[in-house]
Amino acid sequence: MRPFRALSTACLAAAFAFVLAVPGVGCGASPAQSPADSALAPPPTTAAPTTTAAAAPGATAAPKETPAPSAPHRFAVAAENPTATRIAMDVLEKGGSAVDAAIAGVLAVGVTHPVSSGLGGGGFALVWDAKTKKATVLDFREKAPMGLKQSEFAKRFPPENKAGVMTGVPGEVAGLAELHARWGKLAFADLVRGPADAADKGFPVSAHLARALKWSEKWVTKAPRYGFFLDAGALVGAGKIVKNPALAATLRKLGAEGKKAFYEGSIAADIVATARAGGGHLSAADLKTYEVIERAPLRTRWEGYEVHTMPPPSAGGVMMLETLHMHTKADLVALGHNSGAYAHLVAETFRGAVADRVRAIGDPAFVKVDVDGLVAPERMKARRARISLTATTPAEKFRLKEAGTSHLVVVDADGNVVSITSTVNNMFGAKLVTEGGFVLNDELEDFTTERIEGLYGVTPLKGPNSPQPGARPVSSMTPTIVLQGDRPVMALGGSGGTRIATGVTQVLLAHLAFGIPVSQAVAGPRLETPPGGGLVVDAAFGPEVIKDLETRGEVVDASKPNFSAVQAVSIQEGPGGMRVIEAAADPRKGGEGAVK
Repeated sequence: MRPFRALSTACLAAAFAFVLAVPGVGCGASPAQSPADSALAPPPTTAAPTTTAAAAPGATAAPKETPAPSAPHRFAVAAENPTATRIAMDVLEKGGSAVDAAIAGVLAVGVTHPVSSGLGGGGFALVWDAKTKKATVLDFREKAPMGLKQSEFAKRFPPENKAGVMTGVPGEVAGLAELHARWGKLAFADLVRGPADAADKGFPVSAHLARALKWSEKWVTKAPRYGFFLDAGALVGAGKIVKNPALAATLRKLGAEGKKAFYEGSIAADIVATARAGGGHLSAADLKTYEVIERAPLRTRWEGYEVHTMPPPSAGGVMMLETLHMHTKADLVALGHNSGAYAHLVAETFRGAVADRVRAIGDPAFVKVDVDGLVAPERMKARRARISLTATTPAEKFRLKEAGTSHLVVVDADGNVVSITSTVNNMFGAKLVTEGGFVLNDELEDFTTERIEGLYGVTPLKGPNSPQPGARPVSSMTPTIVLQGDRPVMALGGSGGTRIATGVTQVLLAHLAFGIPVSQAVAGPRLETPPGGGLVVDAAFGPEVIKDLETRGEVVDASKPNFSAVQAVSIQEGPGGMRVIEAAADPRKGGEGAVK
């Protein structure tokens, strides 16, 4: 048997993200429509700019073709942590499905990267079932407890002893259990074993985790339940083997007893006590009544592909569809990948999409979200006509804050695909550690709680994403699967809060429009559009492109390091119909892609 191959590269630089308004956005106010309703429509045709790829500064050179394997590839994993990748690959080797491997991988990331995700959080999964030829979204996003008090959200950041105010009902365990019930092949206990062993026997601290520990040093050194990250009172460094026996015991209990052990009994009591000790309002009833929601993905056809992505309460899919409906492949290729003109056009596109997020998107159970209207090709064509390639739209200020997350992609031997994002939000979530060895999320911080000046008189706590008991806050998570015909050819997603949708969309365009291999697309430079105006870019764009952007009116910042990450897999037919898979993990977080 051939060993799997790992793909990773050196760290780049970039940014945080937010927004700028583009006129012409409406906000529905009637009760929820089904989030299953989404556009399946062709993008508009736009006139191709005169700039050519050859003349565009900073344009990416034509990529080299990936060498064909000597035998068909069977399966693949791309994850943000090498230990998680190996645990997921082991499940596939043992005959597990893509969902089985994804469950093990997500649990393993919760062990090895607790800064980003874990049992105390939640997320979204997009699953392609090769047998039924159907894509399904499972929403296991955290939700606000019924005891939520809106008055506590008047101040954006609660004091340290009130961090539990931002803790939502964790959905990860319920989500993984539902995935297993529908598509699992191996016993749940078998899927828990690898992550539990890693927690029990020890795992190496990654460079990304070591950075996060350093950034959180003041808290970590005072958190007794996270003492295993200290050595003689000092933070451990990258490569150090650490153990989390409390988490190992929790995982083994879940493996033996299933979801009920988390949402009722001693683990549930531990969660409630920990959240309430931090000033939160989580109750036993909130946990017991939590439910996973099945949703239909947003989908559209673009340049011969069918793209399936995330519906509300995530806003990531809306950004992706707006981008695809605004631009044709010919338009983008004419500008040259990552040229100044291309980067400026993409930035202006993203600014409008994030404005739509703030004005129009919330939990579909509480507000009507007119996705079809937002992403309508006619509306996008009109917006594209207002974008100038030589000037930048004046910024309207928004205040959004969203962070953290981890993404994983799995393809199995039967052609099933899973793209799944999990999160606890900020670094180590609410920084509340349970006796069971995992942190609780602070996802309720993703609610929009401030007046948005000039937007139809929107008042504090009354927007589409305002904090309400039982509501799920809007997210940027963007698990995506791309088909040609009825065959998946690409799956991807990302982490990094508000940088998720922009990063995933840029990688998607690089691969689908420009033919850039996913490993290069994932590692390449990216840009972000901050809320107060300006443009944050990776320094790897180079001085010529940065200067070019400035001539177009962009205020460019290339000084900020970017630790968001995109994971992606491409699936192609090689000679004789041989299946060729490339799995790419983002070097920004030191991930690993593996193929067998």
